[in-house]
Amino acid sequence: MSEVYAARRTRLRERCQAGGSASALVSRPANVRYLAGAAPHGAVLLLGRHEDVLVCADPPDGRTDLAGLPDQELRLHALPGPGGDPAVAAAGLAAAEGADSLALEEHHVTVARHRAVRSVAPRVRLADLGGAVEQLRIVKDEEEISCLRIGAEIADQALGELLESILVGRTERHLALELERRLVDHGADGPAFPTSVGTGPNAGRRGHRPTDRRVEEGDFLSVCLGANYRGYRCEIGRTFVIGTAPADWQIELYDLVFAAQRAGRESLVPGAAYRDVDRAARQVLGSAGYTQGLLPLTGHGVGLEIDEDPQLAPAAMGKLDACVPVTVEPGVHLPGRGGVRIDDTLVVRPEADGGPELLTITTKELLAL
Repeated sequence: MSEVYAARRTRLRERCQAGGSASALVSRPANVRYLAGAAPHGAVLLLGRHEDVLVCADPPDGRTDLAGLPDQELRLHALPGPGGDPAVAAAGLAAAEGADSLALEEHHVTVARHRAVRSVAPRVRLADLGGAVEQLRIVKDEEEISCLRIGAEIADQALGELLESILVGRTERHLALELERRLVDHGADGPAFPTSVGTGPNAGRRGHRPTDRRVEEGDFLSVCLGANYRGYRCEIGRTFVIGTAPADWQIELYDLVFAAQRAGRESLVPGAAYRDVDRAARQVLGSAGYTQGLLPLTGHGVGLEIDEDPQLAPAAMGKLDACVPVTVEPGVHLPGRGGVRIDDTLVVRPEADGGPELLTITTKELLAL
């Protein structure tokens, strides 16, 4: 895998040089991991003029070299004792090798850290790296997609097992904890994000934090979970009815959100504008009179973080490329009654390759559990 990370760093270096910087200091953990294959706590990555260096506060696992880490081409520089700042040390290394400019991730660096970097490299021009690494991360290679695919399979397994158990009388909090345990049991490193379980009036709320409310007959039950597998994070959301045949209003609302989600999925083609994917789903809901209280976006990218670019939102700029994994997750919540959210992780593929690849395959039928 060393050549994969080296190629990523080469692409970043080309962007930096085009912007007038010969060196770059990457501090955001997900970006460090993307470029180095690992991100020990507090580590930063220096793309230097002559070599690339992973600067760590302490040697990972007590080692003083990169044995066991994915990229053997990187030099590891461990600070001699606790209390030092790897970013400041990296800036000092850049200055020592004669760098005349250094690009920083200013959206991640604090003012105090920026000042400390300036103090050890007073003759080095500091520039803004911006979101250059995040932009490189949007399109995934097949190894990354494979990790997402396995994570989706794990999430599907965990959710499927939960649906086979008795749910009435159990609390939202209990169900969320059980789902997270099942994720780990099936091979996940952990949950991709805090698992959301909403029942009754809480169902369908994006980002709902589970409470001690117990599942009751006739409730909507909405679940949103994801697996973290080798650092890559996927997402799935489903809504069910508990214990009895769904009421007419529940069927109507579910069918509407399902239609909106299908419209969003079908619009995932290379070259489609981000805002057009959002519009496809949003128009279905708007035409039925649901224009207030809709989610601010229809979906987003996933990868080393659960919420990455692109953002599928009304004002989003840009167009989809092939091999970009995204969620499509429209929802409607009716205050006091509950609601529906349906959420899938897909990979954008051209029609010649079969169209968008659905990673999360748990049924989207309205099941009565």
